[in-house]
Amino acid sequence: MAYRIDFQPVGRRGDCPSGRSLLECARQLGVELVNLCGGVGTCGRCLVQLLEGELSPVTENERASLSAEELAEGYRLACQAFPRSSCRLRVPPRSLTTPQRTQVEGQEILVEPEPAVSQVEVQLSAPSMGSEEGREDLRDDESRLRAALNAVHELGVRRVDIDVLRELSTQLRDEGWHVAAAVQGGVVTRVAGPTAPLLGLAVDLGTTKLAGYLVDLESGQTLAAKGTMNPQIAYGEDVVARISRANRSTEEAARLQRLVVDALNTLTASLCERAGASPTDVVDAVVVGNTAMHHLFLRLPVRQLALAPYVPAVSRALDLKARAAGLALAPAASLHLLPNIAGYVGADHVAMLLATGMGSVDDTVLALDIGTNTEVCLAHEGRLVTTSVASGPAFEGAHIKHGMRAARGAIEYLRLTDGCGEVNVIYQTIEDAPPVGLCGSGILDALAQLHQIGIVSADGRMQSGPRVRDVNGSREFVLVGDEERGGEQAITMTQKDVRELQLAKGAMRAGIQLLIEAEGLEEEAIDRVIIAGAFGSYIDVRSAVTVGMLPDLPLERFEQVGNAAGMGARLALLSRSKREEARGIAERASYLELSTDPAFKMAFAKATYLGRR
Repeated sequence: MAYRIDFQPVGRRGDCPSGRSLLECARQLGVELVNLCGGVGTCGRCLVQLLEGELSPVTENERASLSAEELAEGYRLACQAFPRSSCRLRVPPRSLTTPQRTQVEGQEILVEPEPAVSQVEVQLSAPSMGSEEGREDLRDDESRLRAALNAVHELGVRRVDIDVLRELSTQLRDEGWHVAAAVQGGVVTRVAGPTAPLLGLAVDLGTTKLAGYLVDLESGQTLAAKGTMNPQIAYGEDVVARISRANRSTEEAARLQRLVVDALNTLTASLCERAGASPTDVVDAVVVGNTAMHHLFLRLPVRQLALAPYVPAVSRALDLKARAAGLALAPAASLHLLPNIAGYVGADHVAMLLATGMGSVDDTVLALDIGTNTEVCLAHEGRLVTTSVASGPAFEGAHIKHGMRAARGAIEYLRLTDGCGEVNVIYQTIEDAPPVGLCGSGILDALAQLHQIGIVSADGRMQSGPRVRDVNGSREFVLVGDEERGGEQAITMTQKDVRELQLAKGAMRAGIQLLIEAEGLEEEAIDRVIIAGAFGSYIDVRSAVTVGMLPDLPLERFEQVGNAAGMGARLALLSRSKREEARGIAERASYLELSTDPAFKMAFAKATYLGRR
C-alpha cells in the first residue's frame, strides 16, 4: 500500500510505501530535512506540521521535544511519525537543509486571484466577400478582435499591442478564429490558442541570489519555483561595489544589467520547462529587489545612491513592458516593480512587509530581512519605521577562512559538548557528505558554541583550551581535524573569523537597537520578531540570541518566514489589491538614516561584544 504525501510549500509530492516514516518519505521525494540525531527523535530538528491526513500516535520522544501548543497545532517530528493515510504537510523553514532554504522556500500565502491581466476566450467570424447567404464583412483583423471582445465581455479594449499585432493575422487563421486574448488596461497583450495558460512570473532579485516563481494567474497556484546565484556577484559581493562598477562607464552598467537579465531569462525558461509551459505563456511579471538592484536592473543611474543623502532615482511603483527590461516573455508581457522606500530600503523590503502583514499589525513587531544588507522595520502604534545596515557577506561564508556557500559538504549545524577536559564537535553537513567547510548557519552555530563554552570571550578573544592551536601567531579552533578529513586541511574557526563576525552582527544589532530607541521603546516591549531573508530563514535563533545578534527575548516571540520578499512579489503578481497595499506601505513607512546618526558608532561598538544583553 502506498500513500500520497504532499510537502508544502516546497511543492514536492508523490507516493510513499506504508511503513516508512515521514523523514524517509521526504528523502524519497527530494525534501531534505535537518536531522542531527540520525532519526532517533532526540534532536527535534525534523519538524513538520500536519495539514491533512492521519499519522501514527505521538511518541514519547516527540512529547519531550515539542510543546503542548505545538502538538495541538499538528506539529510532529518527521522521523517519529508514520503516515496512516495520504497526507499534506507544511515544512517550516528551520526544518529544511540549507540549499532548499536559501533558494525560494517561504510561507505560502493564499490570496483570491485578482490579476492585472485577464484572459478572454472568443470565437470570431471570418471575413467574407458577401453572397446571397450573408453580408460582406471586410473589417481588418484588429477591429474584428476588438469588436468581439467588447461585444461579449465589455472589456473596453482600445487597441492591440504592436508586437501582438505583428502576429495577429497568422494566429487568427491558424486557430480557426477561435482564440484566447490576454487584456490589461484596455490593451490586448497576447493572442494565443484557446487552451493557452495564463502565467505570471514573480522574482526576488537579491544581491546574492535570484528566486523565481511561475504562477498560474487564474488559479493562483505556484507551478514551479527555483533559485539561482546572481551572476553580478563576480563584480562585487555587495551593492556598493556594483554601484562603483556601474559608475565606471555606460558599458559597465550595461554589462551588469545584461548579466542579471540573461540569468532571469534562463531561470524563466527552466521554470517553464518544469511546468510544461513556454516563456511566451508568461503575460505578467513582478520583480522586487533592493534599491540598487532595482536601479541596475532597469539601467537607472546609481551614482547618487553612493553619495549622501543616498536618494533613489525613483521610488514609486513602476509599470512597463517586460521587453523594455530585456525579459523574454510573451511579446507584450507587462512588468510591475513595487515601490522603493529609500536609497537602501527597496522594493524587496516592501514585499516582505506586504507578505508578513506588517502594514496592518496591532502589536509591536520587529521585522528583519537578513542578507548582505539587512533591512529592519519596526511597527508600533500604527507607524512603520525602517532602516538598513550593511551586515556584509560574512554570515554567507565570505571572508571566513573555511566559509563557503550552501553546497554539498558544508557544515550547516554544529554543537560543542565540553566534558572531562575535552570538547567534542557534533555537526551535520549538507547531503550528509564529508565536511569541506562552513556555510552561514554553521558559522553562526560555531561562534555561539565557542562563546558558550568559554573559548571565545565577550570581547571576541579566542582563549587557549582544548582543540585551540596557534598558527602564525594567531589562534584557531579546530572543528574538524585533518585526520578526520583523511589528511586534508583541518576545518577551523580563526581569531580573524571571529572579528569578521563581530563586525557583521554588531552592525545588525546596532541598527535594531537604534530603531527601537527612536520609537522610545525597550527591547522587552517587542511582541514579535519576524525573521526573513536568505540567511535569516535558516539560522538557529538560539545561536543568534546567544552571540547578541538578536534581542534577548523568549524564543516563542521569534518567527522565521523564509523568503518573504519572494512571497510578497507573488502576492503582488496575483492581486491588484495587494499592489495597492504595497504602495500604501511604502508611503506610510518612514526611514531612519543611520550613517548620519551620531549614536550609531557608539551603539555599533557596544554591539560587537558577544553575549546576551
